[in-house]
Amino acid sequence: MAGRLRVGVIGCGLIAQVMHLNYLRELSDRFEIAAVCDLSEAVRAACAREYGVPEQYGSWQELLKRPLDAVLVLTSGSHAPIAIAAAEAGLHVLVEKPMCFSVAEGRAMIDAAEKAGKVLMVGYNKRYDPAYSRLVEESRKLADLRLLRITTLESPIAPYVQHYNLRRGGELPAALAQTLKEDDDARVEAAIPDADALSRWAYRNVLLDSLVHELNAMRGVMGEPDTLLFADIRETGLTAVFKYGSAQCVLAWVDLPVIARYQMEFAFYSPERRVTLSFPSPFLRSMPTMLTLEEGDADSPHASRVEEVTSYRESFKEELIHFHDCVTTGRTPVTSGQDSLHDIALCESVVAVYRRRTSRDHPSEPEMAAAPTKLS
Repeated sequence: MAGRLRVGVIGCGLIAQVMHLNYLRELSDRFEIAAVCDLSEAVRAACAREYGVPEQYGSWQELLKRPLDAVLVLTSGSHAPIAIAAAEAGLHVLVEKPMCFSVAEGRAMIDAAEKAGKVLMVGYNKRYDPAYSRLVEESRKLADLRLLRITTLESPIAPYVQHYNLRRGGELPAALAQTLKEDDDARVEAAIPDADALSRWAYRNVLLDSLVHELNAMRGVMGEPDTLLFADIRETGLTAVFKYGSAQCVLAWVDLPVIARYQMEFAFYSPERRVTLSFPSPFLRSMPTMLTLEEGDADSPHASRVEEVTSYRESFKEELIHFHDCVTTGRTPVTSGQDSLHDIALCESVVAVYRRRTSRDHPSEPEMAAAPTKLS
């Protein structure tokens, strides 16, 4: 397959309006937005008008019947049902994070895509940031890595998106909202059976909705962790400690809902060099990700610090370019379904380690999902 892809966009909410629809239009040499779908009639109609989309639907089942090449699944909730049905309909699939709610769902998605011979890609935009690629290059130069620190200071979203012309729908009908909530709850229960309320909340709202990005980026540069040594879940934060050989990786997420100063930082520490990657808010188009390199001389006060702007290319746009390339050339996505399954396994493992207060070896291996999670 070559040339333009006819795509359907399922879910016209915040991330669709801020990023995906905008960049699909910019990449009109590669994509034609053939149809949009959203539960809100007002939202889907507004997006169809703004982006010149000829077809709009209230259900994804209707959209999947159209003659398309691919779909972008940008809905809230698990993406497994839509992704599986899309593959069975003969379509390539790009799903936003989280890929799904459990390892079992992820395997079903992968099986459906492989059986159909279609691409399944997960939207981890940070992996396509040019500055992230530079981080990977610089990390390979670190001798005797001793610590990797991943820190996310979560902040309110509204200040970062109020300058966009967002279309918002009203409240969903009560019966539909209840059905969607029950579906979410059932899928979380299947992933982490009999978990306490705090663990369920953190799994759904912190690990799957936010930290899955950090876990994927961690794996992209470091590979699979040897051990998950420790995990702690609080109402305002989450901490996890991983072991990579002789190095430790400390991941910390904290909710700071007042100050609009989102920060996400990957910091690598070795005796001779320090490398730090600082991500901007994901809702600001083309804001550069800053790479900081620090060096020094032994037995000397001399030290240097260099801040590098690698590129102003938007990671969401680069992600779409990669998806088009994979569909048209047969290339396997960097963030394929098979690769992303390890992130869901890690999310499950974090909850298991927190609940049992015991470490877990090979926590990103999907097979660990079958390990007991009930408290003994």
